[in-house]
Amino acid sequence: MDDNLATGQCLCGAVSFRVSGAFESFYLCHCSRCRKDSGSAHSANLFSTVARITWVSGEDRIKTFRLPKSQHIKSFCADCGSALPVFQEAHGVLVVPAGSLETRINIRPGAHICYSSRADWDKDLSSITRIGGLPG
Repeated sequence: MDDNLATGQCLCGAVSFRVSGAFESFYLCHCSRCRKDSGSAHSANLFSTVARITWVSGEDRIKTFRLPKSQHIKSFCADCGSALPVFQEAHGVLVVPAGSLETRINIRPGAHICYSSRADWDKDLSSITRIGGLPG
């Protein structure tokens, strides 16, 4: 597969997309806004100023939320709520949630950002039990 071509979709499959071009960075963001967006310890997003997105299906199902008085923006599927790529016009950057991709990517996270804002329970997580499937 072409290293500069990635495909993805939402959880329900209503929205699918193709990204052509290289990802320049990959960050795990621990800010409170990204934690709320993801419902987890951090968001995992790929960034590119050169990649272009093509919506293969479901573009009409995409909703976008912009947090007033901030630069925070999130796109998601109106049906299942899955995070989807969004173009941040103010910065000229395509932001792609890593979990929305179906294809392998050849870039690893480069940094934990806003790490000082991480959740108080997000410490020493490598020491907890690991279970290969569902518990119990």
